[in-house]
Amino acid sequence: MKKRRVVILGSTGSIGTSALKVARDIPERMEVVGLAAGSSIEALARQVAETGVKKVAIFDDSKADALRALVGSGVEVVTGEEGLCEMARMEAADMVLVSIVGTAGLRPTLAAIEAGKDLAIASKEVLVMAGEIVMPAAKKAGIKVLPVDSEHNAIFQCLSGHVGGAEQVSRLILTASGGPFRTLPANELEAVTVEQALQHPTWTMGTKITIDSATLFNKGLEMIEARWLFDIPMEKVDVVVHPQSVVHSLVEFRDGSMLAQLSSSDMCFPIQYAVTWPDRVDNSLQSLDLAKLASLKFEAPRWDVFPALGLARRAGLEGGTLPAVFNAANEVAVAAFLDGRLSFPGIWKTVAAVMDAHRAESPQGDLEVILRADRWARQEAERVVRSALSSAGGRG
Repeated sequence: MKKRRVVILGSTGSIGTSALKVARDIPERMEVVGLAAGSSIEALARQVAETGVKKVAIFDDSKADALRALVGSGVEVVTGEEGLCEMARMEAADMVLVSIVGTAGLRPTLAAIEAGKDLAIASKEVLVMAGEIVMPAAKKAGIKVLPVDSEHNAIFQCLSGHVGGAEQVSRLILTASGGPFRTLPANELEAVTVEQALQHPTWTMGTKITIDSATLFNKGLEMIEARWLFDIPMEKVDVVVHPQSVVHSLVEFRDGSMLAQLSSSDMCFPIQYAVTWPDRVDNSLQSLDLAKLASLKFEAPRWDVFPALGLARRAGLEGGTLPAVFNAANEVAVAAFLDGRLSFPGIWKTVAAVMDAHRAESPQGDLEVILRADRWARQEAERVVRSALSSAGGRG
């Protein structure tokens, strides 16, 4: 059985810390050889002490000297985007786990592919924005792209061993918890507070992704991600609300049969499978007690109340630079909501306005085309937020 030597990009975030738990649990199958973080130098220094790695990256250049003081002269510290790319190309690694939030993961992902490293992808933005570039590049390089998101990892498991590709699949069905406002009347969403939106019923996650779960933008991003990961038409990607978050996703085949993947709500499960694939390995994680669970609940999402799903499908169908615009506008709108400058429904209203104003173009393999669309969308979204704030005479 092969031991994976893994570089973790985004090691101090929720996925990164879960990955380190997995490494502690299965040391015979996973060795962490490099770490990278955005700006959390104290947490990164503790991880260096735990893992014994000799090279780390900090994206925030201004924190580099402070990090060097914490980790000592025996650890090489590299910085910025180029530092992340350097970590992604580490000779000692054979897999790079990408769990960086935002556009910062794009170039390191491509660097890892160019260096022939297998990828474990947890950063939605990588495939939402640049799936049209990343997946063909990975195929050409002959490297594996293994999904870490619980939903995509579930689909990956359900598709394992099935031949025929997309022709055999009727639907990929992503499960959504529904977030904290799953049953809230539409006319009450305007009054939703930041504190309420951050109370996720199932998962403990970062601030931005928790808001995305509340708006269902997270599921919209996952729809686009699934389209690229599994090379399947956007119209075959669907969503069902499953509040218990036990069934992580399903595949419906053309004969009407369905396969689902179930486990406890713990990100260590999909991370471990990505690292050990195609093997299954014993661990200390909690298994499901089906008798105690007793029943599973499913319901249709409210597409009209939560427009993020429809906006995502539109972006995925049109393709080109529109998914990058969808993602960037949402990031700006979420930040504005967290700052008290935008109402909760203002998030999807902003994204819709920015998408309507954009003329999508094909990147034709050029990452700069995507990044240019990303920059434009951020500026346009900020303009829309300011306009909404001005019109409302306060919060949008």
